[in-house]
Amino acid sequence: MLLIKTFHLLFVISWFAGLFYLPRLFVNLALDIDGAVQKRLLIMAHKLYRFMTVLAFFALVLGLWLWGVYGIGSGQAWLHIKLVLVVLLLGYHHGCGVLLKKFSQGRNTHTHRWYRWFNEVPVVMLLLVLLLVIFKPF
Repeated sequence: MLLIKTFHLLFVISWFAGLFYLPRLFVNLALDIDGAVQKRLLIMAHKLYRFMTVLAFFALVLGLWLWGVYGIGSGQAWLHIKLVLVVLLLGYHHGCGVLLKKFSQGRNTHTHRWYRWFNEVPVVMLLLVLLLVIFKPF
């Protein structure tokens, strides 16, 4: 079980690194930059998004394994709230993909300031998940 937990945490941490960095790329893409720089940033963003998706998949599978096989958190309210937050994070991840597609098509409608605020969403979500997992308040 400890090995599964270790790899679950590894994939979650790696996925969050991408969730923190991809919107930072969006900030730079939203600024007025020349075409060569924009093209390079789009390549980086696409590669990061693909890799993040694989990381999220493994984090989710291992988390479900801990819950389903080992019963971690079963029947406890903190886990149900955490699962809701995970679903919201998956929605955020998907939303990043939608925004990336708009950038690729030249249809971005948000400013760099908007992306700076957008970038804070996973930080708040991670804090809430950590508080639930560590303190198990319910």
